[in-house]
Amino acid sequence: MKRTTPEETKLVICVWHKFTLWQPPAHFAASIRRRWPAMHVLQLPTYDHVLDELPDTDILVGFSLRPEQFAQAKKLKWIHATAAGVGQLMYPELRRSAIVLTNARGIHSVPMSEHILGMLIAMARRFPDAFRFQQAAHWAQQEIWDARPAELNGKVLLIVGFGSIGHALARLLQPMGMRIWGMTRSGRGDAELVERILPAAELHAALPQADFVILAAPETPDTRQMIGARELALMKPTAYFFNVARGTLVDQDALIAALRARTIAGAALDVTAEEPLPPESPLWKLDNVFITPHISAATQNLWQRQEDLLLENLERWFDGRELLNRVDLERGY
Repeated sequence: MKRTTPEETKLVICVWHKFTLWQPPAHFAASIRRRWPAMHVLQLPTYDHVLDELPDTDILVGFSLRPEQFAQAKKLKWIHATAAGVGQLMYPELRRSAIVLTNARGIHSVPMSEHILGMLIAMARRFPDAFRFQQAAHWAQQEIWDARPAELNGKVLLIVGFGSIGHALARLLQPMGMRIWGMTRSGRGDAELVERILPAAELHAALPQADFVILAAPETPDTRQMIGARELALMKPTAYFFNVARGTLVDQDALIAALRARTIAGAALDVTAEEPLPPESPLWKLDNVFITPHISAATQNLWQRQEDLLLENLERWFDGRELLNRVDLERGY
């Protein structure tokens, strides 16, 4: 695909989300305009007028573009997704096209790895229990001991989806003495950070050995509902399950059943099958579940990292170099 020059490029930023963190600040577009004054840069606050702008757009920055909108984008050459997950863009029309798709992979690694570390310590040391007893003004030393607070040292941590987040988490955890196992589709990864690198085909063999299972895999047709009743039944009754990927990767009814029956010790969830999680969901009432409202990537540094990545990729676009974080349209990540 022939790349454009700044003078002939129209770049449209269109990102709207009810969670204001995901809405780009004004300085995001301003930084692009300062770097390339001749480029036409437009930031839309909502999707209301996106169809008016798409026909002559060369580069779209955003995380959503429906098939009917894509059909109007006759000049579109590159989509830069401001999210790491791009499952919402994996429809046939886009996958068959010559569009270049990049994503925000890597910019969430620091806050998400720190968030997971916090959840690990919270569950091992029974912090949610302590908080519930605090709310009741009860000094629950005996009750918390009866639940057996655990140490992380020496425990086996299985990271399912050993990508940028998993790598950052492994670096954080190395000094804590955990036995870290990484799992990728191919079984390849940075072996310096972990005790073992496993292929996804060995998931069932690895689950019975893990004390903590972290789900951080991308959402693809192959990973949807990859954790179900069979996988949960393979876990130790003392093991904890964590999901920071997507709720669609888990059979939520099977997870609720396992938590109710205490066939696993507990779960820490930053994502759920339906978001916001409905008030009537049993997950809210289970005392062995720790829920955070899809905030593991939230940080005050988000848009500076987004800006740095996009500016670097724009430099590469205009210089004819390979773009960072290019998505494989066949694999979907």
